[in-house]
Amino acid sequence: MNFIYIIFIFLQWSWGIIQNIVGLIMFLMNIACKHYYYKGTIVTVWNKEEYCMGIGMFIFISEKCPQSSDKTLSLQETFERTQVHEYGHTIQSIILGPLFLLVIGIPSCIWANIPSIKRYRKNNKIS
Repeated sequence: MNFIYIIFIFLQWSWGIIQNIVGLIMFLMNIACKHYYYKGTIVTVWNKEEYCMGIGMFIFISEKCPQSSDKTLSLQETFERTQVHEYGHTIQSIILGPLFLLVIGIPSCIWANIPSIKRYRKNNKIS
């Protein structure tokens, strides 16, 4: 294992412990899904319709990724871009530590789940 990944994991489970516990619980709830490693994270491919998230060192990504506004991208390219985006949240977890859920987690959940915001995003073609 690369030394950088060891530091990454140490920081996640010290400074970012809160979101990693949440991510671990979600991972265990989806243990039957397909999993693989990506740059020190554990990626779970789950059945949530177009719903992806990165929390702590865990990435949860849908087989049906949100469609990109770039129609020239294949589903695989969109999947890979989404994975990179969610990986960015794992880096934010290290930077923000215990503030991650307040600064990133809660606003992201609101953006993704409130019906009026969902309609706004759909009407304006915003992911």
